[in-house]
Amino acid sequence: MSGVLMVCTANVCRSPVAQVLLASRMPGVAVASAGLYASDGRGADALAVRLMGRRGLDLSTHAATPLAEPHVRDAELILTMTREQRDALLEAWPHAQGKVYRLGDAGGFDVVDPYRRDPFIFELAIAQIEQGLTDWQPAIGQLCR
Repeated sequence: MSGVLMVCTANVCRSPVAQVLLASRMPGVAVASAGLYASDGRGADALAVRLMGRRGLDLSTHAATPLAEPHVRDAELILTMTREQRDALLEAWPHAQGKVYRLGDAGGFDVVDPYRRDPFIFELAIAQIEQGLTDWQPAIGQLCR
């Protein structure tokens, strides 16, 4: 997969949300997601499915994917939800330096983890993801032509 890889912890909340939001904004860009500690095949969080459904985006068939070497090697850009995730990814795959960044780098924020939290926190995470995507969109457009 060349394109953009979204990474979070379990690949059931933040990274799949970022994946479908970016794919809807930039249909010509290949977008995938994975989790540093994902359980293979686990579905997206029910609240994520519901909130994305309200936006006309479908997460109902999402299956969590554990992050692996081929994902890291093949992605043109890897965006993590937190600085800690970025650092863990680079510790495991130091050769990815230069293409791994935090989604909130421009705004100086980590995307809050909404897992098993109330809808308000989930909406906050979605708003942060949307802001990060807005910040990254010009660079993604240049990189993934």
